[in-house]
Amino acid sequence: MSPPDPHFAPADAPARPLRLVPEDGAEAALAALPPEARRWLETIGFEPRAGRLGLHPAEDGLPAALYVLPERPNLWNAAALRQALPPGDWRIVAGAERLDPTDLALGWQLEGQRPAAGPEKNDAGERPRPRLVLSPPPEARALAEAIGFARHLIDTPASDLGPEELEAVARELAREFDGTLKVVKGEALAREFPLIQAVGRASPRPPRLVELRWPHTDGLRVALVGKGVCFDTGGLDLKPPQFMRHMKKDMGGAAVVLGLARALRALELPVDLRVLLPAVDNAIDGAAFRPGDVLLSRKGLTVEVGNTDAEGRLILADALAWADEEAPDLLVDVATLTGAARIALGPDLPALFTPDDALARELLEAGEASGFPLWRLPLYQPYMRFLESRVADMDNAGSSRLAGAITAALFLARFVERSRAWAHLDVYGWNDDSRPGRPRGGEASGLVPLFRLIAARAREARP
Repeated sequence: MSPPDPHFAPADAPARPLRLVPEDGAEAALAALPPEARRWLETIGFEPRAGRLGLHPAEDGLPAALYVLPERPNLWNAAALRQALPPGDWRIVAGAERLDPTDLALGWQLEGQRPAAGPEKNDAGERPRPRLVLSPPPEARALAEAIGFARHLIDTPASDLGPEELEAVARELAREFDGTLKVVKGEALAREFPLIQAVGRASPRPPRLVELRWPHTDGLRVALVGKGVCFDTGGLDLKPPQFMRHMKKDMGGAAVVLGLARALRALELPVDLRVLLPAVDNAIDGAAFRPGDVLLSRKGLTVEVGNTDAEGRLILADALAWADEEAPDLLVDVATLTGAARIALGPDLPALFTPDDALARELLEAGEASGFPLWRLPLYQPYMRFLESRVADMDNAGSSRLAGAITAALFLARFVERSRAWAHLDVYGWNDDSRPGRPRGGEASGLVPLFRLIAARAREARP
């Protein structure tokens, strides 16, 4: 017999009543309660404001609950509701229509996720969580699993997740969802993808480029590229300790695109899907690439190394060039790329770059509607002057500390020519603190709006 669902109770479960009310209708909802319930809530000082939970006795003496929603609730309100409710099974008896069913189920499940536990941790003392009488939409299940999968990868210590282990994760995903996997490493990597080889060659854990495919004859042709720097020391331009502490998360882009692929395949959407993961450690030894080196890329462009800590754009460049050779309908790369994006936008807003206004509009709308907002920054071409080199086609870091997120995106844009649409997401991939549905640790930044964009375009494109 399968174990009980930790999130949702069956339809016939004896459950306590839960009412969802809008803030502007909270006073009327209170007035409609039985006198005993009203007196109880007045006694405990319940204030009918958004985000407040009022527990009161029902007719059978067991608790009932009233939860006040803001004017435009989203999945994080569902997560906050679950965090506020006491353990037990609950049934929404009023106001369910105020939350989109997928958002309700997704936020509820995300509040049940925890970061990956270390070897000294266990589940002892984990408090019971409330369950909801609800049949979750398939999309909510798939997205919750995908987000949890990506978060777990980012949380995994670099000692347990190097390039080889990241390849193993991709291999298992291919096996689970009947895809194909190809790995390029060794002499073939040095010959075909020299930038990836240069960045990873100093590590005892060899670099590689992992390719996953799920062909679909009539599907939207999508290529996803995820930055897979399993640990980033900064190379010879060594990071200060405070900036190196969380560099296990520098493979967050790879985690996001793997999670996204999992969701797309779990729902069997009509997508001809290709995923590329340049997987490396940016380490230091006598073989490390150096400031001042001139490297040849797969595309034939030469790159002067201005800074070895600008390694992410190097490995992405070779992978993007390969993806672009097939001219997909949509090419997206996701990367924990620049501190400049975080200084500009903070941890919650991935920076979106694309030359395609329609694609930008769709992604921004998907982000706003889903509770995972994005913010578009410009591909301002005059800043290409910051990437000029006297000895190569480009410098990887540039001559100026200004506009670092923009110059990184402009660098990547040089390696995309044939794709019908391209977007670059510069993400943080981490939660510095805990909030409802968002535990401290790895975060699948950008996954949900990317999923909804691809799903919508795939359904429109299908004959």
